[in-house]
Amino acid sequence: MRAQTGPTGRQKAAILMISLGPELSSRVFKHLRDEDIEQLTLEIAGVKAVNSEVREKVFDEFHELALAQEYISEGGIDYAKEVLEKALGSQKALSIVQRLTASLQVRPFDFLRKADPSQLLGFIQNEHPQTISLILAYLQSDQAAQVLSALPPENQVEVARRVALMDRTSPEVIKEVEQVLERKLSSMMTAEYSSAGGIPSVVDVLNRVDRGTEKTIMEALEVQDPELAEEIKKRMFVFEDVTLLDDRSIQRVLRDVDMSKDLPMALKVASNEVKDRIMKNISKRAQENLKESMQFLGPVRLRDVEDAQQKIVNLIRRLEDEGEVMVMRGGRDEVVV
Repeated sequence: MRAQTGPTGRQKAAILMISLGPELSSRVFKHLRDEDIEQLTLEIAGVKAVNSEVREKVFDEFHELALAQEYISEGGIDYAKEVLEKALGSQKALSIVQRLTASLQVRPFDFLRKADPSQLLGFIQNEHPQTISLILAYLQSDQAAQVLSALPPENQVEVARRVALMDRTSPEVIKEVEQVLERKLSSMMTAEYSSAGGIPSVVDVLNRVDRGTEKTIMEALEVQDPELAEEIKKRMFVFEDVTLLDDRSIQRVLRDVDMSKDLPMALKVASNEVKDRIMKNISKRAQENLKESMQFLGPVRLRDVEDAQQKIVNLIRRLEDEGEVMVMRGGRDEVVV
């Protein structure tokens, strides 16, 4: 029979909560999931007494992990490891950082997410489309959108397609790519498979690129993979999708729209259905002013119209993220109760 070498992770957490006292522990519990609270409560209930030596060791371990997390936030994993090595020795530092990165699920290519998009483009533009798509899938959406927009049109389509079709990538593959690109993070990777990419990922990126890039990619995908293109289009929001908003949401959006400039420009080439929905949700006086502004514009550049529409679309996306408007993406089949 193997002797127990020390308390388990849950037991350590229970000892920490007991030592912190009910007031601090209750504040910690507010940030935990229900299932974690249930398991931790059971562990706390099972603790009869806390040995002072064990309590000190738990506090020391918690303090070390907190320091490591702070160092990672300040300068990344390599910085944290360097500082901890000087303080605790290389073996202890490596053990702490590995445990922390496993629990935090540190995403691959963290060092690239800190790079300027223009520098990043020069760094990866000559890589294979599959490598580029793997990198973009792990970047922040804004950063990935800027890189995708700057790629040659033929590469944009191929990279977007590969991101959309990407599902799960083994850590071995990610390690190899990271070693070639930066030779960092490979020793810190978790043994689990990492999920990235997929249709939600490419939709998030395409929703942030300029309209020209979006059109180029979508038109090519409609030829290369019609089913994939249709699935992406279902999840994207464009200006004509204003009709998917309910009246209250349209009224909320219009409160933040420039009614004298952006809206008249955006409606210049909009469908009658979109114009009717907008007119329906403003006063008669505002309708007259809007029609007058549209007539006063005269001939305009298509690019200016698209820019105005994109500003309104970005506003709608932001308000949707904030929960202030609702987009009925499921059409008639989506029921709200």
